[in-house]
Amino acid sequence: MSAIDDLRKTMARLRTDCPWDREQTHRSLTRCLIDECSELLDTIDRGDLPHMREELGDVLIQVVFHALIAEEGGHFNFDDVARDINEKLIRRHPHVFGTGKLDTSEQVITQWETIKSQEKKNGPTTSSAFKPMPPRLPALMFAEATFRRIEKNKLAAGGAIDPVEIERLAAGLDERSAGRRLFEFAAACHRRGIDPEMALRLETDRVMRDVEANIQSTA
Repeated sequence: MSAIDDLRKTMARLRTDCPWDREQTHRSLTRCLIDECSELLDTIDRGDLPHMREELGDVLIQVVFHALIAEEGGHFNFDDVARDINEKLIRRHPHVFGTGKLDTSEQVITQWETIKSQEKKNGPTTSSAFKPMPPRLPALMFAEATFRRIEKNKLAAGGAIDPVEIERLAAGLDERSAGRRLFEFAAACHRRGIDPEMALRLETDRVMRDVEANIQSTA
């Protein structure tokens, strides 16, 4: 049995016998995934290879955990995830697995984006004012990028946001005071047992839905 098979077997046992693991859902694990990715990035920034090995394992267990939950619901399993990404890598590297030759990394990136664009064109089409934006940045970056998109494209926000309140908060704001307010708000959320990352992500989702609905109603 391979090491990955051992890991999957261990995760399945935990899912059955551990009260905490049994309670987890895709949504409840989002903060864990962010934390583990952040810790991995820290080891990369510091060039700490021994701890990078450990943190890669912590990120891997998140993939295994989510795949197991999906398998329990009859959606997909870990093998499906591995198969899909393997097929994508082969499909987007025809200069390696097919014919043709590329000489520079710039050519590889251009080809990757061309193939990716074609795949999206052939897939299900969705119309969204926010479609080009990475949808699952860390919550604070996600919220800021969403507001920036609303402003830049002059989207009809309607009642989705309160521009008067935003201007009031922005008045006299500098980097230090912004950091202080954000820290204090995060601390207040902790006191109330609220996950600020999840709360902000859900609120940003609401803003996006309301803006989209407002655009549709005024079209």
